[in-house]
Amino acid sequence: MLNMALLFFVVAIIAAIFGFGGIAGTAAGIAQFLFFLFLILFVVSIIFGRRRLLD
Repeated sequence: MLNMALLFFVVAIIAAIFGFGGIAGTAAGIAQFLFFLFLILFVVSIIFGRRRLLD
């Protein structure tokens, strides 16, 4: 998932360089959404992973 966020970020940068503002904005929004989703799932997996180790 983090790979997809980085891919959309690169697409946003390339689109911004070539002047495609709408595409760049959309790709940046998708990248931001995927990054925060990755962070949430990462924190949840750490919490539940530690729980299992403590039992």
